[in-house]
Amino acid sequence: MAARRPLPRILERGSTSLARGRDLARTAADGATDVLHPLIVIGRGLRVLAVLARHKWAETPKDKRGPALFLAAAVVLVVVLVPYGPALAVLTVMATAAWHGRDRRPAETGPGEAERERLASLYEALVPYFSIPEDPAPLFAHGGEWERAFSEYGFDGEGRIKRLRIRYPAYFTDGEAASRARIEALLHAKSGRGREYLFDWDEEGNTLDLSVLPALPTGIAAQRFVTAPGETVLGFTDSGTVQRTLPVWDGEETRDVPPVIWRTGPRSTEPHLLAVGQPGSGTSTLLRSIALQALHHGGDVLVVEGGGGGEYACLAGRTGVLAVECGPAGALATLEWAARETERRLVAANLARQAGRPAPEDVRRPLWILLDRPSVLGHLAAADGRTDLLDRLQVPLRHGRSAGITVVVAEQFDHLELLHEAVWAHTRGRVVLGPAPAERIAAVLGLPPHTTPTPELPPGRGYARLGAGPVHRLQVPATPDPYDESAGAGQREAVLALLPERVESKGVVVQAPAQAACPDVPADR
Repeated sequence: MAARRPLPRILERGSTSLARGRDLARTAADGATDVLHPLIVIGRGLRVLAVLARHKWAETPKDKRGPALFLAAAVVLVVVLVPYGPALAVLTVMATAAWHGRDRRPAETGPGEAERERLASLYEALVPYFSIPEDPAPLFAHGGEWERAFSEYGFDGEGRIKRLRIRYPAYFTDGEAASRARIEALLHAKSGRGREYLFDWDEEGNTLDLSVLPALPTGIAAQRFVTAPGETVLGFTDSGTVQRTLPVWDGEETRDVPPVIWRTGPRSTEPHLLAVGQPGSGTSTLLRSIALQALHHGGDVLVVEGGGGGEYACLAGRTGVLAVECGPAGALATLEWAARETERRLVAANLARQAGRPAPEDVRRPLWILLDRPSVLGHLAAADGRTDLLDRLQVPLRHGRSAGITVVVAEQFDHLELLHEAVWAHTRGRVVLGPAPAERIAAVLGLPPHTTPTPELPPGRGYARLGAGPVHRLQVPATPDPYDESAGAGQREAVLALLPERVESKGVVVQAPAQAACPDVPADR
């Protein structure tokens, strides 16, 4: 056997240069293909036209070929004699060739192989819930066709389901909340966790629409919202769920977003609000946002802070802020004054009504009582042998709407059992912030959320329900403590810009003992 000839030296030592040369050649070929693509299309079309002409000539009978040639020659002669005839003929031939030479391969439709496997897996998972043995022609069956059940579908860039329409049999108990919850939990697990899904049940048409909701904007800072007196922006929600939008300043641009508006006043059906969440969920942010909006519309504000962390120190000594109390003694005195003020306003309004005069200005001026974690102060007051703090809140809660007084209570999930029955009975506006199971959210709002709560949420993100209305997704405007160094500088400056001017004499309504004083208030920056 002859010995194998060694490879040339250039092939042994120049592999890198050859690879680079192949890449350059491939790049040049791709570029040439892009540049010459029109010529390639026209050439392909001319070839198609030539094949069609040859087939047409072959199908022409022999006795008619002579007249056909004569007619073609006459047409060519006319085209040559007509002004601009040859140019128009060439353009016509080129356009016809380009039309016949286009890429006519059918576009790929429908899901890919991986997407079909995902839909088939989801179909098999739904079989035990949407089928019964007595069904002679089940829509859902093991090994069945998922195309019959899934009429519409869509996938994101990662191949996960983002939109799906499911047809289910009429005997499925879609009127029962437990049955719907089982289906929603299964779809949430099979479609991918970490996202928030919206489930739209059509009980008449026996269809279920699943869609992935986009994230709510978290960068909208506190600002002057375009609202009327008596309207408070709790936050922002999904488009299409409310019939109103507000122009807001988001970063460096202005855009319209759908808000969740809470209306207070004598005609309000939800005169008071209860906000519930875990530590760090944003309940204090919500109360600061409400306080700034109340002060903007000319209201008076009383703040009772149970945490004692100085979250509302920025409001102390401001115009319109009557008191900021952080101790049990001061909070009890403040709420006692609020109860007497409620009774005084009721008496003054009744006398004015009997005399045929409008209510006095001090009666019509809104008064806001904001309580953050009152259960802590109630526990301290009980330890000192004082009266229950929330007992003094019953009068403003029961008669606050007629007296122009609004009560907002923020509490944590772990201390909800310490709230007074009057708080639950009269706070028809409800907000739940932060991650929580659907059962706990439903216990506060009265209805389960229409979406699947995610285990991780940004601060200020949750759900809101006003009275007997629907449950809305909610993102509270970013309203941090302006003296908190960990918050963003832009958001802290926005809050400072909204604060009223300081006054030399605060005009504190009640004199709290020295131990009830809040932490020192730092100077504005």
